Amino acid sequence: MTEWRKSSHSGSTAQSDCVELAVLPGAVGIRDSKNPDGPKLALPASAVRAFLTRIKRGDLDKA
Repeated sequence: MTEWRKSSHSGSTAQSDCVELAVLPGAVGIRDSKNPDGPKLALPASAVRAFLTRIKRGDLDKA
């Protein structure tokens, strides 16, 4: 069974508005916590890592 995780910065309720991630074979799964049975993405781990790095650096902040 896939274990979905959300950020510790998310709200304390089970269905807080957030994105959840799961480690998959060769990829990272991404889904909306409000709609766990809805669409999901599977991206290469390297793409998710690069995206998170850009977020942490502030590259995607509004000017």
